[in-house]
Amino acid sequence: MTPSRPARVAAVAALLVLAGCVGGAVDSRAGPDRGGVGASANATASSATTAADGNGTLEVHHIDVGQGDSTLVVGPTNETMLIDSGDFTEDGKRVLEYLDARGIDRIDYLVTTHGHADHVGGHAAIIDHYETEEEGVGAVYDPGLAASTQTYEEYLDAVEEHDVTLYETRAGDRIPMESVNVSVLGPPEPYHESGDRNENSLTLRLRYGETGFLFTGDAEATHEEYLVERYGDDIGATAFKVGHHGSATSNTGAFLDAVGPEVAVVSSAYDSEYGHPHNETLTRLAERDVDAYWTATHGDVLLESDGETVTAWTQAEAPTDPRSLYEGDPIAPDASGSLERRATYEADVGSEVDTPVATDGGTPTATVTEAGDGDLAVAEVHADAAGDDRENLNDEYVVFENVGDASLDLSGWEVADDAGHTYAFPDGVTIDPDDSVTLHTGSGSDTETDRYWGQGSPVWNNNGDTVIVTDADGDRVLTEAYS
Repeated sequence: MTPSRPARVAAVAALLVLAGCVGGAVDSRAGPDRGGVGASANATASSATTAADGNGTLEVHHIDVGQGDSTLVVGPTNETMLIDSGDFTEDGKRVLEYLDARGIDRIDYLVTTHGHADHVGGHAAIIDHYETEEEGVGAVYDPGLAASTQTYEEYLDAVEEHDVTLYETRAGDRIPMESVNVSVLGPPEPYHESGDRNENSLTLRLRYGETGFLFTGDAEATHEEYLVERYGDDIGATAFKVGHHGSATSNTGAFLDAVGPEVAVVSSAYDSEYGHPHNETLTRLAERDVDAYWTATHGDVLLESDGETVTAWTQAEAPTDPRSLYEGDPIAPDASGSLERRATYEADVGSEVDTPVATDGGTPTATVTEAGDGDLAVAEVHADAAGDDRENLNDEYVVFENVGDASLDLSGWEVADDAGHTYAFPDGVTIDPDDSVTLHTGSGSDTETDRYWGQGSPVWNNNGDTVIVTDADGDRVLTEAYS
């Protein structure tokens, strides 16, 4: 599934405009020594020849951009996602050097957490570079709150000039990265009432096997409270990109309790004029025994997942006790040095909505993981509609079958996916033994055998999702994952 509301540049530029917030060369920075995208600059040729095969791991590179944010995600089949691009003062130079050193020749998904200049500072340069000198940018994902800055306008101009697809992206959408479950948890629709771009940051949760990664941009307490209330423990993650560069107005105790990270990464300058990371945030992390890596002292930070564990690699060795971060020596963003393995973290973000690990990129197939009382079963999940999913919503469907000996009354039963999309069967819907009912995503006239959800965009993720059914009392009767 791709996000709903595909938006061209003019549509985004016409949205609410508010004021913004502020926030070197790469030299053979080797990651895991196995060639491919995570290897050093000297292995660029090898990267190009092995990219099609993938490496079966998920890599999350926190690039040291000083006071700003930029994260490169390399999937198990070598699809790439770039989340933010650093501060406008660098104009993408630092990020482009990092990407080039790793042989990245295409950005499949360019994610804008929000429009502030320390997050989109390199967007225009990156789009221009990849569209003119490399293999292009697949699509851009933006929460849709425009900024009245030259930096943001140049980013939109680059999108328009190169005709890159731009999606306004909100809670419940998906980014279809191969073999990785990428859920968009925020901002909500409608936006948080304040309209603040920090609070309405695009929020992502990546799941690979039993490992999870959470990105909240510059979201603060209001959005964190929303995430906890809406998703509860389902925002759990092995690794957490610390919100708003470690600000005390983000990373609240209740939120950290729900996330329960083993490891956290802070991206900010050592001498940040904002005092990031704040001592209050570091204390909260320490109280929860979370290891913390800070780009200002550790340099570039790579978190590598094999689906069961997360291994941390950093450019420099420095304290990871949150209360001791400032005791580490500062490292400049343009400093040279290879990434070295530092620690490995066991991961278990729960089996209820696990994303199956698969690296073949094939068509999703359904496998039953739990079947409630045994009467209702999923006979088929047809997630990948023919042609453009958005244009053929009724060819995306789930077939439910009554495998019991008596009729099933589905009145008030609800069907949901991992992202929280919910359909409720109306009163009077029943399935006789050995009969079935098909739930189509799009619109149509309901019959005894076919129901229509009425969604305006795809629901079921082509790369894996979970079908969840609860009865009229709210009790879960069926959970089925497909990959």
